[in-house]
Amino acid sequence: MKTPTRKRISAKKPPNPRSVRRVTAEHRKSQSSKHSVTLDNEGKLTFNHAMIYVKDVERGLVFYRDLLGFKLIEDFQYEKKSVYARLRAPGGDGTIALHQVGPENSVLSDGVRLYFEVRALDDFCRNLQKKGFHMTQLPRMMPWGWRHAYLNDPDGHEISLYWAGENRMKKTMLKAQRASRGPR
Repeated sequence: MKTPTRKRISAKKPPNPRSVRRVTAEHRKSQSSKHSVTLDNEGKLTFNHAMIYVKDVERGLVFYRDLLGFKLIEDFQYEKKSVYARLRAPGGDGTIALHQVGPENSVLSDGVRLYFEVRALDDFCRNLQKKGFHMTQLPRMMPWGWRHAYLNDPDGHEISLYWAGENRMKKTMLKAQRASRGPR
């Protein structure tokens, strides 16, 4: 049995040895804090990533990386085939992982839907359609005040693309509730 290989993907080119300069610890600390996520959140629980079980990691990469724009962090391969990949959202620090399941396992889930927020929702959805992807619901305003579009990834996982804007961190209130409260 062959041992799995790990292939790290980086958008940065390795430095040219001639152009490498000495960097002080203080400069290195200030530079690293610009691009890193704080790991110790004062003992508070933080969300790390969502694991998405898929039948074919390469097919999942085409969808999440090539179609939705996620950035590949890691591609773990076994016998020259991707079996696990970690990706970062194009905006923010959110990450997802695609994990290969065996042929006897199901990847369907009736209790989970992934939500990805994008300000230019209508344009984003039009671009998906131009690339030939089917939307199960085109963008529209929902009763709770967020604009949503729905689609499924290649393994049937439900995805909501939405824009909540200033309402994202506010308590959800349906239009009927707002109307019954009257003017304030």
